[in-house]
Amino acid sequence: MTKLAFVCVGNAGRSQLATALAEQERDRRDLGDSIEIVTGGIDPHDHVHNDVLEVLQEDGIDIGDRTPRRITADDVADADYIVTMGCAVDDFAPPDWDGTAEVWEVEHPGGDGKDAVRAQRDEIRHRVADLFDQLDTAV
Repeated sequence: MTKLAFVCVGNAGRSQLATALAEQERDRRDLGDSIEIVTGGIDPHDHVHNDVLEVLQEDGIDIGDRTPRRITADDVADADYIVTMGCAVDDFAPPDWDGTAEVWEVEHPGGDGKDAVRAQRDEIRHRVADLFDQLDTAV
């Protein structure tokens, strides 16, 4: 089983987008039995951003029942890959973690509206597909 973690500061935008799109990609590739996905933030907000919910809904993805959560060292201790967006692995991973870390420089839209979140969603979708292409050779 390969474990992926998507982490940002508030777990209300970028990491939620990445997690939802990774779950969709995992299912599309029929990898449900071999890929586990976790998400969290180092300073979680109290709700997922409305624009994120709406742009995912445009793609038929409903995460309206999700709440941002704090990422813990236990969450990622056995993660093979940690993708961060706006934070650092050192902020939450255990000191002996030896997986692969990727930093995705994904612009935080910061209230720029749905068009900015759509662009963010599309960029993250491509990055997720690329990550899964890499995993296909390892899974």
